[in-house]
Amino acid sequence: MKTKFIFVTGGVVSSLGKGINASSIGRLLKCRGLKVFMQKLDPYINVDPGKMSPLQHGEVFVTDDGAETDLDLGHYERFIDENLNRYSSVTTGKIYLKVIEKERNGEYDGATVQVIPHITNEIKNSILNVAKTSKADIVITEIGGTVGDIESLPFLEAIRQFRRDIGYRDTMYIHNTLVPYLENSGELKTKPTQHSVKELRSLGINPDMIILRANRSIPQSQKEKIALFCDVDVEAVIEAQDQTILYEMPNIFAQQGVDSYICRHLGLNTAPLDLNKWSEMILKIKNLKGEVKIGLVGKYVALKDSYISVNESLKHGAYYNNTNIKIIPIDSGSLTNENIKTKLDGFQGIVIPGGFDSGHINGTMATIKFVRENKIPFLGICLGMHLSVIEYARNVLGFTAASSIEFDQATPMPIITVKESRKENGDSMRLGLYDCEIKPGTKAAAIYNKKTVKERHRHRYEINNEYIKFFSESDLTFSGFNNDENIVELMELNNHPFFIACQYRPEFLSRPNRPHPLFTSFISAAMQRHF
Repeated sequence: MKTKFIFVTGGVVSSLGKGINASSIGRLLKCRGLKVFMQKLDPYINVDPGKMSPLQHGEVFVTDDGAETDLDLGHYERFIDENLNRYSSVTTGKIYLKVIEKERNGEYDGATVQVIPHITNEIKNSILNVAKTSKADIVITEIGGTVGDIESLPFLEAIRQFRRDIGYRDTMYIHNTLVPYLENSGELKTKPTQHSVKELRSLGINPDMIILRANRSIPQSQKEKIALFCDVDVEAVIEAQDQTILYEMPNIFAQQGVDSYICRHLGLNTAPLDLNKWSEMILKIKNLKGEVKIGLVGKYVALKDSYISVNESLKHGAYYNNTNIKIIPIDSGSLTNENIKTKLDGFQGIVIPGGFDSGHINGTMATIKFVRENKIPFLGICLGMHLSVIEYARNVLGFTAASSIEFDQATPMPIITVKESRKENGDSMRLGLYDCEIKPGTKAAAIYNKKTVKERHRHRYEINNEYIKFFSESDLTFSGFNNDENIVELMELNNHPFFIACQYRPEFLSRPNRPHPLFTSFISAAMQRHF
């Protein structure tokens, strides 16, 4: 089958949820038996978000092949349950870098290099690369930013040309806009949508479908007005009301015939939509019983998106255990040995996610000591594992000098370090999917019920193998290793109801309909803690 392409744009304001909408459409088409793959075109000049602050751009999501990408790829994977790759994340920085490299190598035969055609051709090549590598029936490409942003113009021009290159029936444009409600007048306003579509059409792109974000139902008369002014079919004017359950959007769209309209436009003859399993999941979520209270202790909690995959994975674990979940973000910088008992009172479980640099370390260490001593279920991820091992070495084994070279380059006991082999390669980050061998007879072995698992990584520092022997007679067990590089992947405490920490990032592989076992087992343990 020839690959078809859907392009998703946004207007009026950012954060309209076009990534969720695109993902929901992907889920619908997958439930029609189509192979779906997704891609994000981001207009920022950074080559990738790997060096961007989580407080500016949210978390960095990592794919199997080690690409550091925008957090929207996490939404894509959680909805369509397909592992994406480096071709799914394209930025202005990547495009310009590629074009400049080609120019320096003389690949343009001395031509003057310009935005059109050289930049736009490279963007189009990146879209075609997704189709070639994924062999998908449908590629859904979201364009970051909003129509009218100067940064987005080359991407919009490229997708305009794309329809001209491959044909009307092989491409579809879906535009997302805001329909605000004015409290004073008690009215929904369609003018922002009309102006946004006018701006898009001025660039040569006529939307085939418009998705309206609103906080209430939009009357049919308003939809008809938008259809008339924006030159689309009435049935292609779709409303996307705010939803309490994020994963309900595919069902909301299915009720409005979104997938049927897309299939007609693209000339697709597919199996009937089968949302039964997805709908069963939604029904289960709507009928959860009770609540478990989890504290998320981190440096970047001021921005919810900084730990979005961890938050979603905790929800997945709660769904699996048939319980509601209340996740409370706690700024690790606000915690001290003196206030820790008050701050963490009433929590049934604590999570410390990944992070970098020495900021807020004292508060995080105080947290780990408290949950260890008070038998509170605990899950540490990446930095959470590093600090768990250091805390145990200091406060249980008595090695008060134990530290990480990330925080103290001159430490006499560098329990956490960087492997020399990666220093020599010039790139000390370990990114992507690696094997983890689980030690038999451990809690980890019972949780995974596998000898070998594959997990995604994003870290620079790790356990220094020279110091593993110091823990051999203790209650701390190193329960997972990567044998190829001789790296500790998992640790756990034997005399604790649930104290597990991992080097890898399990949140990147958790799905609402296929939750990660570390999160399901952590939530299960937290539910056993009663007050």
